[in-house]
Amino acid sequence: MKISTKGRYGLTIMIALSKHNNEGPMSLKKIASDYELSDHYLEQLVPALRNAGLVKSIRGAYGGYLLAKPAEEITAGDIIRILEGPITPVEGIEDEEPVKQALWIRVRDAVKNVLDTTTLKDLSEYNESEDNDPYMFYI
Repeated sequence: MKISTKGRYGLTIMIALSKHNNEGPMSLKKIASDYELSDHYLEQLVPALRNAGLVKSIRGAYGGYLLAKPAEEITAGDIIRILEGPITPVEGIEDEEPVKQALWIRVRDAVKNVLDTTTLKDLSEYNESEDNDPYMFYI
C-alpha cells in the first residue's frame, strides 16, 4: 500500500486545523502557504473530509475550515480511509496461498493498528525535540 499525496496532504490539512482550532476558521490558502502546497489541490480534498463529518466550513470574509469533532476523536486511519480507500497492502489477498495470505494480513493489521491508534491530537502535539526514539542510520 502506498499513501498518495491525497492522504499525505489530507493529513496536513487536518493537522493544521487541529493546531489552530482555538483560533477560529483557517483558510486553505493559509494552509497551502504555510506548508508550500497547492491550494487548488487542497480544495479538491476538503469536500471528502467535509462529507465524512471531519471538517466544517464557515463562510464569509473570515471564513475557512474548522474541525467538526475534537482532535482526540479523529484518527489518522479515519483520514487515510476517507481519502485513499481501504487499507490493504496487497490486492486480492484471498487469492494468495495461505502462508503469503497470513503475512499480508499481519502487515495490514499492523498498519491499521498504527493508523487507528494515532489521533489527530497526537499528530498536532508531536514535538521533534521530545522524540526519544529517533532512527539512526549508519553506513
